Amino acid sequence: MSDDTAVLTPQKPAPERPGEREHVSGDTLTSGLPVVPPAAGGPGGPFGPGGPGGSGAHRDGPLPHTPPRLPEALGEPEPASSAPAKKKGRSKLVLLGVAVVVAGAGLYGAGLLMGHADVPKGTTVLGVDIGGSTHDEAVKKLDAAFGERTALPLALDVDGKQAELKPAQAGLSLDSEETARTAAASDYNPVTVIGSLFGQEREVEPSMPVDQEKLADALDRLAGTAGSAVEGSISFDSGKPVPVYGKAGKTLDVKGSVNAVEQAYRTQVATGKAGPVAVPMATREPTVSKAEVDRMMKEFAVPAMSGIVTVKAGNASIPFGPERSLPQILSVQAVDGKLVEKYDQAALKKLYGNTFDGVLITRGTGDKTPVTPEDVIGAMRQALLGTTPAERVGVIETDAS
Repeated sequence: MSDDTAVLTPQKPAPERPGEREHVSGDTLTSGLPVVPPAAGGPGGPFGPGGPGGSGAHRDGPLPHTPPRLPEALGEPEPASSAPAKKKGRSKLVLLGVAVVVAGAGLYGAGLLMGHADVPKGTTVLGVDIGGSTHDEAVKKLDAAFGERTALPLALDVDGKQAELKPAQAGLSLDSEETARTAAASDYNPVTVIGSLFGQEREVEPSMPVDQEKLADALDRLAGTAGSAVEGSISFDSGKPVPVYGKAGKTLDVKGSVNAVEQAYRTQVATGKAGPVAVPMATREPTVSKAEVDRMMKEFAVPAMSGIVTVKAGNASIPFGPERSLPQILSVQAVDGKLVEKYDQAALKKLYGNTFDGVLITRGTGDKTPVTPEDVIGAMRQALLGTTPAERVGVIETDAS
């Protein structure tokens, strides 16, 4: 028969030789796994029950099938991994991080709530606490603390001589309004907000604007009276014009003194005193010649101080004389080597007071507005050059249209 028929047809097993056992179907490749021989003397061994020496066994009968035993390594459970322990450790770190974030958020919210005033708590300006105040309250606190200090004259040491500089005339000031606005500006920095809960201070720099042009002009005027250098000019203090001829010498260095004066003013506001401030000096040649002084004397100074001038507007009028009024108003200043007239508007307004109250001027635009110092100066300028009583009356036109 064919090989296929032999495989399918049951065959009687051949007698087993001594030392050998029958091959059963489990030994073939069709069963999937080979049978592991049992230990000698065991139940399936040659000397066990059913074996060659066993009682009641049939030597020519089939042996019972013993299932293959899996290797112990495959059946044993794997040792527990350390991953769960690490995961547990990571979980603790995550929980700790979340707790820190939640606590920080709570403190931040509390800081925002408690610092709800215009100016955050803990805010100071030059050592003055304005924290927790509204804008207006902060302004009042700053004015109360620094108001007097801002108006104190600065003491200057000009080549060993003492001189004073008034802050208002030199463009120096403390802006309380702007300082309060800066202090009230919202600061959402978590460090600042949370720090305010624990008394952390927040220092705000004061706003101290400087009018550079006004300061330079004040120092320039001071330089004309301090030191040994003299600029060509004209004096009106005696009720009549007096020529002042220039000469070379030491004088205050205007450009070099600006920073020193600014710093001295800040120190004075912060501490209440600055002491004499030594300003730098420089050698200076006069820019106005003797000939220029003589020209200005003839063309302006002598006619201006020759008598009373009167300014009229509508039905109102006021006189200005050379003995008292005009010296407070008039001066000259050097500009590019020339002398030009100068009027003190603040002094002029104080002198005429309410003389022109109720007088309205119709401007070129059709608007009607009160008399201003510029209107008075415009009428006075022409009258100062007059040589007769009629020519020394200046009239402000009330209908400029």
